[in-house]
Amino acid sequence: MDINALKTALRVAELGSFSAVAREADVNHSSVSRAIATLEDRLGLRLFQRTSQTLSLTAEGEQYLRRVAPLVEQLEDVRRDVRHDRTKPRGLLRLTASVAYGTKQIVPHLTGLQRRAPELEVELILSDANLDLIAERIDLAIRLAPAPEGDLISSRLHSTRYHVVASPDWVERNGLPDGPDALGDIACVRGTLPGHRDNWQFRDRNTGYVRQVAISGSAMISNPLAQLEAARTGFGPALLADWLLHEDLEAGRLVDLFPKQDVTATSFETAAWLLYPSRTYLPAKVRVAIDHLRKVRR
Repeated sequence: MDINALKTALRVAELGSFSAVAREADVNHSSVSRAIATLEDRLGLRLFQRTSQTLSLTAEGEQYLRRVAPLVEQLEDVRRDVRHDRTKPRGLLRLTASVAYGTKQIVPHLTGLQRRAPELEVELILSDANLDLIAERIDLAIRLAPAPEGDLISSRLHSTRYHVVASPDWVERNGLPDGPDALGDIACVRGTLPGHRDNWQFRDRNTGYVRQVAISGSAMISNPLAQLEAARTGFGPALLADWLLHEDLEAGRLVDLFPKQDVTATSFETAAWLLYPSRTYLPAKVRVAIDHLRKVRR
């Protein structure tokens, strides 16, 4: 049922005139008349008794509009509330990211987001699986990939670079590797994702030369946070992302073994991407979260 037609009928009943409603809405008299006629046709009943001089509600029309008036008002209240939600960050924001990224890059900034949007409630879903945003009713996702796939709206949050790192204790015991090829004889901390467990790629920043190095090691660890801890405790070199490492590198808890090399397991062009279902209807809660995440990355 057309809510605007119902609102027009209620206003006609209140003012007692098609012309008065037309003047109030700044439309033609015929537009109001057609709207009422279409509504009556869909309802299968006559709302108004018309003559050349008078306009009055029929008995059926009076009964129908009396009962529908509070429903129309409730619908208007809902519409106003929803529009308010789109302009002011409030309600539940369902946000997902990988376990490592969410722990290191999102959780520390939840306090700042809460201060910016005190009426916002955040449900942070940490999962290394790529959850279905539509099926899971997720508002915003952060994915780590060379480029996003699928029909979701995507926006680059920041680039990602990888480094091979080890603890100062490990370096003291084993010395710095002569070059990337030396890793073939060193027990490394290996990931479990395809490409992360067997081969790492190195690109010389001066010459652009790319080499692939086969790696080995007795430990394969699925979670980057656990790989980080293994590297910190001297287990061996690990390939980890810059967003996971910067604090340890600055504090001297880890050493970049190949500072003149770009390193990756899969692609040199990787990034963190913001993904959300729709660009057209972007609620304020999603906009403020995106803006906050961009600011804390600067």
